[in-house]
Amino acid sequence: MRVELVTVGDEVLLGDTVNGNAAWLGRRLADIGVEVVRSAVVGDRMEEIVEAVTGALDRADAVITTGGLGPTYDDLTRDALAAAAGVPLVRDRDLERRLRERAAAAGRPLAPTALRMARVPQGARLLPNPAGSAPGLRMELPGGTVYALPGVPREMRAVTTGAVLPELRAAVSGPPAVRRILRTAGLWESELADRLAPVEALEGVRLAYLPEPAEVRVRITATGPDAARLADRAERTARELLGPAVYGEDEDTLDRVVHRLLAERSATVATAESLTGGLIGAELTAMPGSSATYAGGVVAYATRLKHELLGVPRELLDAEGAVHPRVAAAMAAGVRDRLGATYGLAATGVAGPEPQDGRPVGTVYIAVAGPGCDPKVTAPDLPVPPDAAAARAPIRRMTVVHALDLLRRTLLGVDQDFGCDDLPADREERG
Repeated sequence: MRVELVTVGDEVLLGDTVNGNAAWLGRRLADIGVEVVRSAVVGDRMEEIVEAVTGALDRADAVITTGGLGPTYDDLTRDALAAAAGVPLVRDRDLERRLRERAAAAGRPLAPTALRMARVPQGARLLPNPAGSAPGLRMELPGGTVYALPGVPREMRAVTTGAVLPELRAAVSGPPAVRRILRTAGLWESELADRLAPVEALEGVRLAYLPEPAEVRVRITATGPDAARLADRAERTARELLGPAVYGEDEDTLDRVVHRLLAERSATVATAESLTGGLIGAELTAMPGSSATYAGGVVAYATRLKHELLGVPRELLDAEGAVHPRVAAAMAAGVRDRLGATYGLAATGVAGPEPQDGRPVGTVYIAVAGPGCDPKVTAPDLPVPPDAAAARAPIRRMTVVHALDLLRRTLLGVDQDFGCDDLPADREERG
């Protein structure tokens, strides 16, 4: 079963809206063994929608469109499907009645333009939309089937889950592919590919690398009658080859993994941030119930506050500036002491666009202070975009990931190259 996706809407074509619908559909279709062969975006022009749909049916068994089913005059997907099929739009009396009842239940009159949603291509089958007004449509055109879905994400997902996926799954021949996602941090995409060469060589197994700032998701796809066993073998081998770089699977996130590890140890963490300006703390408070393991944080952006709030020695700041490994270590120890947490996690660095204290953009030091040893400090190798003005956001995001990953590895007791003796900081100097 081969499917093409066609997203309709000027707002997506012009970049005002990110095409999250296509990403969601791609994942769900792959899960049931449907091959997505192409994804296109077209504007709110009927002739372009017709061309995109009919062209897609020359290459695929079915087409899924999203968008253009609403009440306004630029919602033209219904018109385009009718034109492609050579049939008129007809009023669906039952749908019109439901639209009126929905408006009455909401205590408002039905706008005349809303009745456009009750005009459907002759011969189309309505797909229930429990999350909104506009139903989806299923039409047979020369060359294959078209499923037209609303563009509102929650409505698109409701129609897809209730009506489209079951039908497509039944049409897939053979066993579905088995997919696993491993989430990694701390390794470049090329490093992952080198390490996973033995997995790539397994017959019936494909790997895909999905990079994000300082993270890479590795998607394992196994096909064939023995797909489940192959996927198990590939995942087991990948975990052995990658070791502690794998922090989770499927929908895991670093912050959730860190909270789980802290909870297992009845431990807490406090954060001291400079260049990230509170982003690490924000990440650690995204999960409900995070107050059980996150004590709080200090955003010491100004250099003087690193001394006044965190106890970083003034002479160290005068001599080395705010961006230095010993400053990161002192920040971590200071926030741990002052907030009474089990661990202190700190980050200082240069996000750009200008160098600071003689340090180039992209220089970052991250430290973890815990019970029983000097702080662990790392200086992650961050790729810096050629345009320094564009560097701030990715550098700050990568710093958050590296900081959480350093804490994770510390809690697990792995990667002793970040061991307690890496930075023999003077305890008196750290206060």
